[in-house]
Amino acid sequence: MKLTLGISPCPNDTFIFDALVNGALDTGGLELEVVHEDVQTLNEWALAGRLDVTKLSYGVLPLVARDYSLLRSGGALGRGVGPLLVARPGAGPFRAEGARVAIPGRNTTAHLLFSLACPRAADKRFLVFSEIEGAVLRGEVDAGVIIHEGRFTYAARGLEKVLDLGEHWERETGAPIPLGAIVARRTLPAPLRRRLDGLVRRSVEHALARRPFLSDYVRCHAQEMDEEVMRQHVDLYVNDFSVDLGEAGLRAVETFLRVYRQANPETPAVVGDLFGER
Repeated sequence: MKLTLGISPCPNDTFIFDALVNGALDTGGLELEVVHEDVQTLNEWALAGRLDVTKLSYGVLPLVARDYSLLRSGGALGRGVGPLLVARPGAGPFRAEGARVAIPGRNTTAHLLFSLACPRAADKRFLVFSEIEGAVLRGEVDAGVIIHEGRFTYAARGLEKVLDLGEHWERETGAPIPLGAIVARRTLPAPLRRRLDGLVRRSVEHALARRPFLSDYVRCHAQEMDEEVMRQHVDLYVNDFSVDLGEAGLRAVETFLRVYRQANPETPAVVGDLFGER
């Protein structure tokens, strides 16, 4: 049986899925056709129902929960892992009102966290995450929300941190930050979704057991990234929650969905079983 799988080319995703998609695990005849895209593209594809299994931002989960169920393994969730708001040095105090702010996609977790911290910001420019630092440096925007490896490279590129949006979230909610999830179509039989979840977990465990080794698969998809940055990226975003959400992770997701609903009251509430087990 063949299923389509969408993940980002970022080191945390390729690290997690390496064993599963490159033949290190016995999949029992299950074949995964992999596509690598930035997370906002994957979010848009999830809204269109394009893939069988996909990585997406928790920020889009409420919009696709009727069609996709959450897997317990493979995601990115934790403390100290949130996006950062950055600006050029000497730009003066950041005032959300009137500021032009670059955001890595409308339906990203980063957008929700920024909106919570800076509710008066109105001039938002939605860009691919890899374009944001450059836009800030060129003065095309006054500030930008950076994710992924940007946490490790912004200072070297001449930018300054304005606000840690993850710290703001943790202060306000007390919960870890749900960043990215792995979901599967609800039309797939429940036993198959459970099997997929188990395979993803085994793939994460396989990768963690070999840490700090980085395979060619990880390296080739992060070809413009320094090896030390790749390891920092993996160390930050791949953790126990990536192996299994657990009760603490599930509570964090439920907190996120509640906050999302408060910020977007026009969106139907997510009801029922997130994991599609019933």
